[in-house]
Amino acid sequence: MTNYSVRKGVADDIPVVFALVKTLAIYENALSEVINTPEQLLQDGFGERAYFEFFVAETAKKEVVGMILYYYSYSTWKGKSLYVDDLVVNEAHRGQGVGYLLFDALIREAVTQNVGKLHWQVLDWNEPAIRFYKRLGAVFDPEWVNCKLSREQLQAYVKQKV
Repeated sequence: MTNYSVRKGVADDIPVVFALVKTLAIYENALSEVINTPEQLLQDGFGERAYFEFFVAETAKKEVVGMILYYYSYSTWKGKSLYVDDLVVNEAHRGQGVGYLLFDALIREAVTQNVGKLHWQVLDWNEPAIRFYKRLGAVFDPEWVNCKLSREQLQAYVKQKV
């Protein structure tokens, strides 16, 4: 078994983080939906205002093999929260505890920051991820339905109101 370590992500990690994002999008059959770029990711994570943070998992040889990307959200009922946007581990390193190490780092961050909840989404067909989250003790909430408006829908809405 390879030894892995987890650390906070830095700007120099953005190229490999973006590659991991694309790996996840391919797995989810949604690569065409990735419109972000490494440059935008760098700006959004390390610009004047940081919109997200992340942890990376790396081998003893300092090869980044996984990441968990998150950001703060707010619940009027629970207070500050952390939202996991992506958790991804390179296929060659799955099943070796890397996902657990990443989630452990984030849970510890959540406790340190005294957040009211840690939340995320999982595709209903992603059985390996569902099993992983169940082993963590996650609660699956059937009462809430996800809603969204795309960039195009937002722009169309504003144009319609002008």
